[in-house]
Amino acid sequence: MIDRERYTPGPASGARIRKDEGANWTLILVRELRHSPEKVWEAITDPAHLREWAPFEADGSLGTAGRTVKLTTVGAPGPHITETRVTRADAPKLLEYGWGNNDMRWELEAFGAGTRLTLLASIDRRFISWGAAGWHICFDVLDLLLGGTPIGRIAGRGNMKFDGWQRLQAEYARMFGTETPNSPPQAVQNS
Repeated sequence: MIDRERYTPGPASGARIRKDEGANWTLILVRELRHSPEKVWEAITDPAHLREWAPFEADGSLGTAGRTVKLTTVGAPGPHITETRVTRADAPKLLEYGWGNNDMRWELEAFGAGTRLTLLASIDRRFISWGAAGWHICFDVLDLLLGGTPIGRIAGRGNMKFDGWQRLQAEYARMFGTETPNSPPQAVQNS
């Protein structure tokens, strides 16, 4: 059994970037989870599950295409609420929605007895290594939650203060050939 105080993220892995035109690049993060696609689908769409691992809270299910949901970013300096519309929800295989100005695409593929989960997230290219480190930790917390050993959400500025986060984001910066930013994105400053 692992507890929050003893959790340490593993090395940077399973990620690559697509250098799109403009200010945002696409982070592609792949994780193989020991849980069924149906169980993972519930965890990425259900507000109660999201509250345990995701960097935002949802005021409704993300599991229905066309539905409008408010997402509240965790760790933002004051309320940072965005309204999103779920553009695709093909349970338990594909989920698409926006989070602020960022496109989010979740692909779930049965893999052995578990699921290969792929996140494609549009992120300001200056902070792509921070996003990779943050989602890496969120995926760890998700895997522990689904395995029955929840350690609680680690997101926002909590991520940045967490032991191992600086190392992890530096590893992703090297992996992607990017520089490490000097300050956090505006959404997490002063929280």
